[in-house]
Amino acid sequence: MSSHICGVVPPYLLQGIAEGRDGVDDDGREAALRSLKHRHEYTSRRCDRLAALSQPRARQQHAALHQQQSIVPEILLQHIAEAEGVDEETRQRARRDCEQIKLVTTAYKQSLSGEGGVEQQSLAPKLETDGFYRAVYDAKHAQNENKLPGTVVRVEGQKVANDEAVNQAYDNVGKVLDFYEKFFKWKSIDNKNMHVLSSVHFGKGYENAFWDPDRMQMVFGDGHTFLYHFTNCIDVIGHELTHAVTEHTSPLEYEGQAGALNEHISDVFGIMVKQLVEDETADKADWLIGEGCLLPDVKGVALRSMKEPGTAYDDPRFGKDPQPASMAGYKPVTEDNGGVHMFSGIPNRAFYLASAAFGGYSWEKAGQIWWKTMNSGSVPPRCTFIQFADATTDIAHELYGDEGAKIVRDAWNEVGVVRQR
Repeated sequence: MSSHICGVVPPYLLQGIAEGRDGVDDDGREAALRSLKHRHEYTSRRCDRLAALSQPRARQQHAALHQQQSIVPEILLQHIAEAEGVDEETRQRARRDCEQIKLVTTAYKQSLSGEGGVEQQSLAPKLETDGFYRAVYDAKHAQNENKLPGTVVRVEGQKVANDEAVNQAYDNVGKVLDFYEKFFKWKSIDNKNMHVLSSVHFGKGYENAFWDPDRMQMVFGDGHTFLYHFTNCIDVIGHELTHAVTEHTSPLEYEGQAGALNEHISDVFGIMVKQLVEDETADKADWLIGEGCLLPDVKGVALRSMKEPGTAYDDPRFGKDPQPASMAGYKPVTEDNGGVHMFSGIPNRAFYLASAAFGGYSWEKAGQIWWKTMNSGSVPPRCTFIQFADATTDIAHELYGDEGAKIVRDAWNEVGVVRQR
């Protein structure tokens, strides 16, 4: 099984830096190699996780386990209840939830041991909170996930910290989760107000940001020679948190076209939240993912372009954006889990075309179609592009009639994802 880490920076870009021509110094190459090494060591577990979720029994077990993992840890609630600068309303809610967790945890342990009967077993998985809790930690440049999350710096309800990266992560995570709740009625990552932890300052010169599915938290590097400012790019945070949301809607295996669709969904929701923050309609937006991640001397504008895949960067030191804009450029590859980052540009452009044709804001119609599709039960774990095109077209017809279905089908046809008759 190939490996995967939910990192917004594609591996071929990091590989380009690591193998860079003149202009990439040894320090820059070593930083890129460290990032790639970490990706290789960690990501096979992520692939195995998504493959396991494709099995019905495994999904049930995952749901039961995640129910317990989603419970806000007592230590976090204690931080919130005791930290200076936390508003009193949040402090009281943390104390209340802390007491509830003790009751729920006790009941859960009793249900596992066979004590307490049916009533307590039914109580065990239930815990609802009024809203999600955020906490941001300083990883202090630790390069091992075993040392995460690090030292707590800012928790829910607390005033700004002295660390800019901490405040950016805190604020932008909140904006992404507010976006999901406001426009899609989805509460936090799991629709149950799951807490969201983030660690900043991970690694030494770590040029990426990712969602760690084992620890269920965001992790941000500081960047190095070519890439930086991950905490300040809301589309990056939207992209990574959406990987976690996808596990709770339609888990897509991280290989080939299904893996490219997994990356595509994260780009779709990342770009929509960016457009919301910047108040841009589909026709006015730039459709650039990771626009703020490239250091000023890099010859490029972003990590990816959804409007014009393959045009995001072209730097003589590490190469050109390899994304094709249509199936004319699609070919089977073995690297990057079958090209999951490379070929996500094809469905990305289809979403852009559909959004532009509908007009208005991208989340008003196209986004609603994509969201309902992911919650429809019609997206298999090994979904192909044409299967996803059919599913989105069906949902478009359901929501917006013949005209909506034609807009979506035309978008897929334009990028070469065409139903064969």
